[in-house]
Amino acid sequence: MLLWINGPFGGGKTQTAHEIARRLPGSVICDPENVGYGLHRMLPARLRGDFQDLPVWRQGVHDMLDLVLREHEGPVIAPMTLVDDGYFKEIIGRLREKHDVRHFALLAERETVLKRLNERGLGMGLKWESFAVGKLDHCLERLSRPEFGEHIRTDSVTIPRIADTVAASAGLRLAPNTDSALRHRLRRTWTSVKHIRIG
Repeated sequence: MLLWINGPFGGGKTQTAHEIARRLPGSVICDPENVGYGLHRMLPARLRGDFQDLPVWRQGVHDMLDLVLREHEGPVIAPMTLVDDGYFKEIIGRLREKHDVRHFALLAERETVLKRLNERGLGMGLKWESFAVGKLDHCLERLSRPEFGEHIRTDSVTIPRIADTVAASAGLRLAPNTDSALRHRLRRTWTSVKHIRIG
């Protein structure tokens, strides 16, 4: 089974994916961003744009997820913002022809997402997250459409509860969440630090 966790930048996709993986034995995270960053490193700076616009990224993500879904016995988790209808069909639509794919869009009010982006802005606030802020309204509008369901509202919901909701909808049983508030905060901070991208 593939759990594709969609949402705006700053919507909690990566945190939710790691929470599910932590509490779901045998699951694995396959982050499509890694394909994109690899492609960017191969390209001269002047040719780097949105890597989702590269056909090789879309084909590569499809092929990598198809491979893991065929060869790995446990659930596969892909946290990735994907709001273009055509790209969605090209990757997720094709995977659904061969695999059990569950898609979830994490949604929140604009102010909630801006607050989250500000908190993860490495002391620079929203300036550090200018790309995410610039895409926010477009992402929220697109992802609220029926074709991007199942929708999960996250405004006042903790990451462990979001993970519980995703798993329950997919018919999966997570191990109980035994983190204290402090341990949960430290875990979230470490996950954020590991996913900082420079250049």
